[in-house]
Amino acid sequence: MSFIARRGISTLIPPKVASPSVSLGAAKDAVRMSRVVDFYNKLPKGPAPPPNTPGLLGKYQDKYFGKKPSGMPIVHVIAFMMVIGYGQAYYYHLRHHKNNAH
Repeated sequence: MSFIARRGISTLIPPKVASPSVSLGAAKDAVRMSRVVDFYNKLPKGPAPPPNTPGLLGKYQDKYFGKKPSGMPIVHVIAFMMVIGYGQAYYYHLRHHKNNAH
């Protein structure tokens, strides 16, 4: 049982890349360590920049769903449905009564 617990904990601990027990005096280990250090020095530091969302939909999402979300998309959906509904009512019914009353 202790092996399972040790195995579960060992996956949380990163490998000992810079362990003092590793002989850093050897040439291949020193080169390897310098590559690891160079790699980690080249990584960006600080918080990640906000993603750049291109296009019309991306700008809409940034404006209404970004840092300060609002309820305007609901209003936009209701207005869109009203415009579509009027368009359908005109096409199927109102255009026939354009010149004549019924």
